[in-house]
Amino acid sequence: MSCAWERRSKHCSELGEVAAYVPDLILSEDLRHEARCVQNFHGVLLFADVSGFTALTEKFSQSVSLERGADELTQTLNDYMGDIVEELLGFGGDILKFAGDAVLVLWRVRETQLRDTISLVLQCCRQIQEKYSVRDTDVGLKLRLKIGISAGHMSLLTVGDRKEQHFLILGKAVGEVWQAQNLASASDVILSASSWELCNQSQVKSKRVKGQGAVKVTGVQRMSVLEREDLFSKFTRAQLNCRSPEMPGVLRPAVTLAPHRAQGKVLRKYIPASVLRKIDDRQPLACLSELRPVTCLFVKLQFAAKVNLMQICKAIQDSSVLISEILRPHKGEINKISMFDKGCTLLCVFGLPGGKLPCESVCALESAIKISTACSRRLGKIEAVSVGVTSGTAFCGVVGHRVRHEYTVMGQKVNLAAWLMEHYPGLVSCDAATYAASRLPRSYFKELPKAQMKGVGDPGTVYQYLGMSQKLIFGLDLMEERSEYGPLLGREEEIALFESALKAYGTCRESSILAFEGVLGSGKSHLLTELASLGQAAGHRVVAVELTELDLKQVYSALRMVLAMALGLQACQSCSARQLVLQTKLQGLMAESSYCLLNDVFLVKFPLSMAVSQMSGTQRQMELELVLKKVLQKTVEEDGVVFVIDNTHCIDSPSWSLMRSVLRDVSIFMVMSFTASHCRRQRLCQAAVDILKLQKTSCVRLGELKPSAVVQKACQALGVVSLPQDLETLLTQRTYGIPYYCEELLRYLLGHDMLLFHPLGKDEKREDKWESLFTSVTEASTTAAARSSSAGKDRRVCTMRADVTLQNTVLPPTLKGIALAQLDSMKPSEQMVLKCAAILGPLFSTELLFHILPGWSRAKLNKALNALVRCNILKWLNAAKGAEESSVPTEGSGTSLEEESDAQKSSVEESKERARLESGVLAFCAPLLQEAAYELWPKGQRVALHHKCAAFLERHVHKCQCCGGGDFVAFHRLALGSTQEAESCEEHGSDCYWHNWEASLVTSEEMKSDELPASTDASSGVPKEKSCLEEIFRAAKQFLAKTEWMPKVPSKTHWTQGVECSCSCKAIVDLVLVPLAQHYMAVGNDARAFYYLLEGAAAYLHVSDNYLAFRNLKKAEVLRTLVAKKGNALACFEEATLLSLKGEVCYHMGQTELAKTMIRKALSLLKRKFPTTSTGAALQLVLEKSEHASHKKNRDSSVPQEAGRQRLPWLFRQSHCLSLLRQLFSLESASGSRRLSRLAALMKVNTAEESKDASHVLLSYLEYALCCQNLGCWEEWLQYGRAAVQLSAEVQLFGGGVLNTASFAQALSHLTLSLGNLPLSVDVGYRAERLCMELQKPDLGCVVLRTLFTALFLQMRYPECEAVLRRLEKQVSGADEIVGQACFFCCCLDLLLEAGWQYKSFEECRRFVEQNEANCLLQAQSSILLGLYTSLALWSSYNTLQFSPPAPQYTPSSFLVLEDALPLEARFARLGQWDNFQKPFEKAKRLLKSTGACLVASQACSWLLECHSLVLKKDIEHGSWRARESCRRALRLAEEVFSRCSTSPVFYPRVYHLKAYIFLMLGNEEQSLLCLNQGLQACEDYGNLLEKTWLEMSTECWFTGKGRLGDLWLKTAPHFPHLNQAKPEVCSSRNVVRENMTLFQDILFIKAKLNSL
Repeated sequence: MSCAWERRSKHCSELGEVAAYVPDLILSEDLRHEARCVQNFHGVLLFADVSGFTALTEKFSQSVSLERGADELTQTLNDYMGDIVEELLGFGGDILKFAGDAVLVLWRVRETQLRDTISLVLQCCRQIQEKYSVRDTDVGLKLRLKIGISAGHMSLLTVGDRKEQHFLILGKAVGEVWQAQNLASASDVILSASSWELCNQSQVKSKRVKGQGAVKVTGVQRMSVLEREDLFSKFTRAQLNCRSPEMPGVLRPAVTLAPHRAQGKVLRKYIPASVLRKIDDRQPLACLSELRPVTCLFVKLQFAAKVNLMQICKAIQDSSVLISEILRPHKGEINKISMFDKGCTLLCVFGLPGGKLPCESVCALESAIKISTACSRRLGKIEAVSVGVTSGTAFCGVVGHRVRHEYTVMGQKVNLAAWLMEHYPGLVSCDAATYAASRLPRSYFKELPKAQMKGVGDPGTVYQYLGMSQKLIFGLDLMEERSEYGPLLGREEEIALFESALKAYGTCRESSILAFEGVLGSGKSHLLTELASLGQAAGHRVVAVELTELDLKQVYSALRMVLAMALGLQACQSCSARQLVLQTKLQGLMAESSYCLLNDVFLVKFPLSMAVSQMSGTQRQMELELVLKKVLQKTVEEDGVVFVIDNTHCIDSPSWSLMRSVLRDVSIFMVMSFTASHCRRQRLCQAAVDILKLQKTSCVRLGELKPSAVVQKACQALGVVSLPQDLETLLTQRTYGIPYYCEELLRYLLGHDMLLFHPLGKDEKREDKWESLFTSVTEASTTAAARSSSAGKDRRVCTMRADVTLQNTVLPPTLKGIALAQLDSMKPSEQMVLKCAAILGPLFSTELLFHILPGWSRAKLNKALNALVRCNILKWLNAAKGAEESSVPTEGSGTSLEEESDAQKSSVEESKERARLESGVLAFCAPLLQEAAYELWPKGQRVALHHKCAAFLERHVHKCQCCGGGDFVAFHRLALGSTQEAESCEEHGSDCYWHNWEASLVTSEEMKSDELPASTDASSGVPKEKSCLEEIFRAAKQFLAKTEWMPKVPSKTHWTQGVECSCSCKAIVDLVLVPLAQHYMAVGNDARAFYYLLEGAAAYLHVSDNYLAFRNLKKAEVLRTLVAKKGNALACFEEATLLSLKGEVCYHMGQTELAKTMIRKALSLLKRKFPTTSTGAALQLVLEKSEHASHKKNRDSSVPQEAGRQRLPWLFRQSHCLSLLRQLFSLESASGSRRLSRLAALMKVNTAEESKDASHVLLSYLEYALCCQNLGCWEEWLQYGRAAVQLSAEVQLFGGGVLNTASFAQALSHLTLSLGNLPLSVDVGYRAERLCMELQKPDLGCVVLRTLFTALFLQMRYPECEAVLRRLEKQVSGADEIVGQACFFCCCLDLLLEAGWQYKSFEECRRFVEQNEANCLLQAQSSILLGLYTSLALWSSYNTLQFSPPAPQYTPSSFLVLEDALPLEARFARLGQWDNFQKPFEKAKRLLKSTGACLVASQACSWLLECHSLVLKKDIEHGSWRARESCRRALRLAEEVFSRCSTSPVFYPRVYHLKAYIFLMLGNEEQSLLCLNQGLQACEDYGNLLEKTWLEMSTECWFTGKGRLGDLWLKTAPHFPHLNQAKPEVCSSRNVVRENMTLFQDILFIKAKLNSL
């Protein structure tokens, strides 16, 4: 059965919704006229108090989880209170007031009916106590009810003004009912002495309360239904609010009131303004309740002892009007007026919905002091005024029944305000939270002694608020102290600007004003404190003051404080002392007759002179300005004062006006800070604006701190050196770079014991575990580390409590208050847009927002969005804006834009705006506002909106068409079987999805040409090999023809034009998948949420974002744990997918062993076990080869049936896991690992052929070919490469989307490069690069650009190399792109080593290697690391040479001559820096075994061979006994490298060249010449123009006897020209290269050494 709150009242009218907030006592009056102030009547009062409400409210308000929201608290409260109210209404009671967790009920009757009415009320109490005396709640607390009853004469008092009205009940009965309730315990009913005398005592069993006239009711004679009805019939409806027989089922007739304008106007005065705004906006009752940070004022008016009723009524009326006038400017409201044991008390609240202000605490304290002063002085019948002020989270919402309820505020902070008011009479007292939130100077407060308060364990420090007085005007200084942890973080630019301006001011007295503007909490005070300290350290006298909101209302307050400190008046408390100092300081500066002009400024009392008295107001102002100007000028000239003023937006207008005149003419150095305009309540006056526009003024906006600075600040605040990754993410996301937000979040987490700390051991290392995959240790600062390590304490690290999920924690009340202040300043329509947008998440589309807004038009939505964007609350993130932001302006572009006509501008802007509004993407500028708006939704409505969003988004759950569509976990939806979730998942777009897959099936006709060619050996002859190569090259040309729509060479100016497709997967994962997971978690659908978390993780891996994938998987693990606790289990496929995705993230992060473990487990769950032993691997390899052969024989052209479809997700996931294993094992040097790598590749081929997906088969062939190349299996490499290109020519290439096409293009470019068709490789490479750029795939793009660079480089196309390097550098600029950066520096070293062109200096390359060689990601890439080490070995000797950096004195062509003409082996012989050579050379030798035979490894091995040849040359020159060993090693390595190059024959010429030199050093000129000729022939075969040039030069130099150049190369090597100077005609010039080059003398010297050996 539903509770009373959930049962809606029938026949409720529009006026009835308003009447539900007002008792029948008010409705019974003639509302067409103003109500009478005082009405007298008789009746029975019942006061029911629910104990446990405060504790329940506090439990909810202290909860850190979103699961404990205001709607659940409201539901718990009103379920209980609503049932009680329904019983009271059923017995004819009139609900007068809800006093927090209590209810006051009236039965208004004639005096003669009091006896029977008390009997009826007792029957009501008996029934309520039987049903509702105790109720358990879901959070483990019990609610209990106690009741007090009184009867007699009483009065109704109505107070207020024309805008708002309140009512209260006066009389002896009111005090008695309060006392009776206080005497009651849980489940008791207490009758007051008067009501006991009036009742029918024969029907009541009672027990006298000791020492009191009241009695406790122990039993009541049960009244029959007939007796109750007979009793009802005696009362008229005007006297007793019973149910109407004309309207059966209507609990309270008042809710059926017909519309009446006059009545409605009067009734609205009794309803709080914050509630009226919600009612007018047609918001349901559930939306009115919030757990909200507010500031409460409890005011007690203590009347004189001898005062009559009319005097009390008048005093209450006057005080209520006076208090309302004081509160209204600050958006405060009177919530309740009562007359109980505390006298007349008023509950005033600041920060209710629609009335939140940033300076709420200051407004409350100032209002409190004004109320105390005004009521004491102006109301004669009031003896004392006591005010208690508290700040914190309270329940603000509707309490009661749907037909009778009130808007109330309750919670521990409300009770504390009442206790402060009671225990500190005659004072304005406040709690520590209000003191801290006000940020007022300490001198405004006085600490009070602690008092014992009933029901309050520890109220904390209590302060008396003194307010601003003349005694406190002088002596104020900046409150902030310099951080004890170290220097200010993240403000280096601002400090540099200050130091530069201060230096100019110190040397030539150049006037300067620095104005820093920032949002609340951006660290303005901390920055100014730091600048003041720097100014003092520089030898200047600093006058630093901090202003407050209160200074705005004090004339000359700001100027008074600044000049008082400058003149030394801050220590002068008395007027005479200040006068004496002024007379001393101003002697000779101004006439004594003018001293009286300073009276208002410095609060002195110089006598008014005749001259001044005769001046007009304007003349006095001008004279005062002149005097102040002289005072400032003298002060500045004598002391060189630096003025630092914090919160200058709080300067009063008269001070601004004087400062404007003074600052224009006086050379002064001033630093000031402003709060950003949208955070201020008032605009700056014109004088302030004029000052900011002065030429000497520099306005600086304080930006957000960088994430690294936020993390460092957190480490400083916590005194730790390490933060968990989840906490780093929380801080960077929620703080938005604002220091105060960071401090408050940390304070909140510490206050709820969510953080743990432990010492950091000396040898503590990061564990190789999944949980610590992204954990980073951040050193806070040198100072902090020194301090923490000193005093015998170990440095600490911070961790999270095990059961804490940071992403689900609610906002701290302080931050929520800041966000709500901004939210409440908006229009209701804008608030609704933001609240709906908050459901969608930090990013959202206007299309989805429009979908969930109820009954909105596009025009209304667009208007609200434009307003929010203009206010910097939302920002556009759509494609149009992205294009605008990424465009690079050129010189003169501003002029052309300015010359556009207004009509053209307007048309363009309108079209852009229309496009953005219809299909744009928006984001919250501050995530804080999104979180606060989200928490305002009641749970029921929140869940309904999440359902609506999920239903809309599921229609867009797929990859973009560019990437082939479908699931990110291939065929994921098919793995869910026939469950309800699967049906939900397949209902949107599944037909199209399945059709796309069927179109990509490999038919038998298409596979006929896919038969792998038979293996051939070397004796088969060259024709077959040439035929195979020609077939591959022909297929590559066909690919280019198929993709002709792509531009051949992408240019910088047309990079984004003419594109027919563009990858939008990043937008899909951000706007669809991540929100879907959040929506389903919010509605409690764990299975769907888990599904989309896996999809989101796979999508983030798809777009190369490992960290966000990691975060999604962490969420999935938490959800899996929750599902397990509920007794449910995940599907086997889901568990396998989770493991495989975790393994993939580990692989990308360099944790190879962990990755292999996880992927093996995933394969086991996928029923495709991978062997763990060498024997098992050998057996499995035989089985896979057999299976592969059977696949070739048994091709099935038919489309699989339903059973086959269900098998697809398993096959594709198996294939993905096997691909990862293949890559993991290929990184290891052991022969067993390489066999496992080949096995994984072959297993993937078989799995792909089983799926019959063309793209899948094609890519598996290419991957197996790459594996064979890496293993040096030339025949299989060529076979599978040929099979792949044959298949690409027969099947629909774009069946798998542009992603598969790009992958194929990259593989084809790599294949053609390896085989030596460099021009074709370049063409295909450009095509692949274009596809990758559109797909936004940085990982694939990096591989493509590396291959493209090599092909261009070997053809000596240096200008194009420079363009490719520029794009590669931009693509790998991210901190996590370590492998891509390594590839980039490899390319830079190639240029230095082989071409003499500099893109990055050698020093930059060396520094990169030294800083990152320990990185686990780079260590896994042995081929790349081998190339880096060998390059450093060849060039590292430059580290010890100190070259000056003058501009080169040679033309680019001469540099090219010097570099290209010099053979590789001659370089180190002249440098002779063997110490620097040895270390990287040894590292390179150790890496040789772990590298395969891939393209990059072959190139790196050739560098290593060169290093060995240099070692051989050195040993020969020095006659070393190691020469023979060096010779054997060099020859053995030459043969090994030559064998490795069998799968990369493009590098054969280099190996021939190096072998020729080795043979030449050994005296075998014939063999050397043969190698040179073979190298030249290989250059002709494979198109290696660069090596061909070197070979021709070596042949000419070694065998023609030309002279040598000497040491010119050594002198010019450090000054190689930058690559951007390269020109095509220079780069291809071989005539210049041939000049001046010979090594004949070197050869003769080496021959002589050989003969001596």
